[in-house]
Amino acid sequence: MNVDHADTSHGRVVVIGGGIAGLAAAHRVLRSGRGVTLLEATDRLGGKLHAGEIAGAPVDLGAESMLARRPEALDLARAVGLDDRLRPPATATASIWTRDALRPMPKGHVMGVPGDARSLGDLLSAEGLRAVDRERELPAAALGDDVAIGAYVAGRMGREIVDRLVEPLLGGVYAGDSYRISMRAAVPKLFDAVHAHGTLTGAVHALQSAAAQAPAGPAFMGVEGGVGRLPLAVADAITARGGEIRTETPVHGLTRRTHGWEIRTDKEAVHADAVILATPAWSASALLAAESPAASADLATVEYASMALVTLAFRRADLAGTMPAGSGFLVPPVDGRTIKASTFSSQKWQWVADGADDLFVLRTSVGRYGDEEHLAWDDADLVAVSLRDLGEAVGLAAKPVATEVTRWIGGLPQYPVGHHARVARIRDAVAKLPALRVCGAAYDGVGIPAVVADAWRAADEIDEMLATPTLARSTESDE
Repeated sequence: MNVDHADTSHGRVVVIGGGIAGLAAAHRVLRSGRGVTLLEATDRLGGKLHAGEIAGAPVDLGAESMLARRPEALDLARAVGLDDRLRPPATATASIWTRDALRPMPKGHVMGVPGDARSLGDLLSAEGLRAVDRERELPAAALGDDVAIGAYVAGRMGREIVDRLVEPLLGGVYAGDSYRISMRAAVPKLFDAVHAHGTLTGAVHALQSAAAQAPAGPAFMGVEGGVGRLPLAVADAITARGGEIRTETPVHGLTRRTHGWEIRTDKEAVHADAVILATPAWSASALLAAESPAASADLATVEYASMALVTLAFRRADLAGTMPAGSGFLVPPVDGRTIKASTFSSQKWQWVADGADDLFVLRTSVGRYGDEEHLAWDDADLVAVSLRDLGEAVGLAAKPVATEVTRWIGGLPQYPVGHHARVARIRDAVAKLPALRVCGAAYDGVGIPAVVADAWRAADEIDEMLATPTLARSTESDE
């Protein structure tokens, strides 16, 4: 097979950060024939995408699926040879564990915001259902420039729908608090639809009508062997095209020079014609402190939530048919449980079941923004509390044959009210620097497709700047 290698004479780009954002940016830059060096501080690529195994069964120890209704992540997977490994969930049926029972996950909602109380089944009390139904009769309420989704929905549909559905769904995505999460930043389509239609009910109906016109297909997609295989495949594609990847290479400083940038690592100084910062906000803040104090200050305000994933493997023979059908369940924080969700991996992903057909694999999640004290517990204690909650939720009494606890400290950035404006300020400040861009989960979305899209935007802007030398030099006098 012939491989087109990068021509470094067209400019070398250094990407700092080896998560999926940095890898996607580096892969994109190579398409324009430029040289790429990617620097990752740890000994592992992929960030929060991490494929592993338990008792011989393949599992994801981080993010496990990609939104399929946005194309970027699937397009990247196909570009690096994973087309034949893309798999939809074997089941999309899930539950809510609330008020001491597993209740079917409602349909007909947008991130937990319903279009009709009749779709909610027995999830809410009678009064809660009436509060949802009354929303269509309320006058339109102005959103302003931004609003907390939980507070806005509670004001129009009552707190119960927020606490029992919006919070476990949207709060689960961000491991955050829906009463402070920005509607504009986290659910922009809903924000725009409410502006256009005046009520939540009208907005949800409009979005559902639009979705009905879209091509049919699964909402989410995984990768056989784990979504954690995606960053490894991207890394292989980068090196195959002549890109360079250095792990265990932390970056300690970033300085503008007359021609390009100097990146200081613990081993050497690396020259770059352009830089893409694909690191968490706190790291980007530190690296930009000298060159862009304004961007650095805003980046320093981005808060993160931490969580732990507890993966458990059981002998199927020990379960005696006790596990309910479906892909798992979510847990509203209002119910006071320790676990926030459980995924029945062997039922959700056929490749997990096929990898060890005598085992049943599931996982729980513990921790969210403002509720992270459990993460200091020993692994054994996190396993014990997960088993306790699983016993109460589904009657699970078997002992696991293997356990794995994965802590994601600073795992998910929080998008409070005003996040959209904060991102705009950061990008405006960064745009004053020649040939430097930032990207990652801290900006326009925490899902894999959104992160890949942001990485591609950064790479394309760098390519345009390097292709037009006057653009790269135009801001050198701004200091």
